[in-house]
Amino acid sequence: MKPRLVHHAALIVATCLAFACVCAPASAQMIVYDPSNYGQNVLQAARALQQINNQITSLQNQTQMLLNQAKNLANLPYSSLQTIEQSLARTQRLLNQAQGLAYDVNQIDQAFQRLYPQSYTGATSSQQLISGAQERWQNSLAGYQDALNVQAGVVQNLDTTRTETDALVSSSQSAVGGLQATQAGNQLIALQTKQLTDLTAVIAAQSRAQSLAGARTNANQEQAREQLNRFLSGAQGYQPQTVRMFH
Repeated sequence: MKPRLVHHAALIVATCLAFACVCAPASAQMIVYDPSNYGQNVLQAARALQQINNQITSLQNQTQMLLNQAKNLANLPYSSLQTIEQSLARTQRLLNQAQGLAYDVNQIDQAFQRLYPQSYTGATSSQQLISGAQERWQNSLAGYQDALNVQAGVVQNLDTTRTETDALVSSSQSAVGGLQATQAGNQLIALQTKQLTDLTAVIAAQSRAQSLAGARTNANQEQAREQLNRFLSGAQGYQPQTVRMFH
């Protein structure tokens, strides 16, 4: 048994010595500092950090650009279109309510042939002359009344126009983007167009009243001339008689 124990002991000692030889160089290594390599590493890290900062700045600029585009595409929160349309509709209703001889070309032509002739013939009876004169007077009176109604309606629209103008100017001044400013400007133009429409309606109503009055005057003059001719010619059975003024 002795030789085998000696052999095992020798193996254990050899294994320990081999392990000691392997571990000894690792524990004996020293760290070597290289300034050049360290500087290159720091420079590379700085360049990488700069690239990251540039990318962040680029993303911020793109984000701001998108926000600006969103503002430019934002719709105006205020709209006066419905109010303008209602105002125009009121003026149109007043014009449509014209009495008698209204704004109809065919009706005007027919009425002028019947009520405002250039001359009268003997076939026109005295009753027709009287009824024609009365109808012309009614048309003239209705024309003046309609003109006053249109004028009153346009005056009532002035308060609406002032309110809408103030609101649109305020919206234009507080616009956050190009689209809002453009929409506010377009609505102001629409409001001005509505004012021009009201002015056109007033002029049309006044001109209608004046035209009816002028046509009535001319027709009445022609009727008076016809009646005078009939009176002088004795067409209505007039017979001159001797009148004794004093006893």
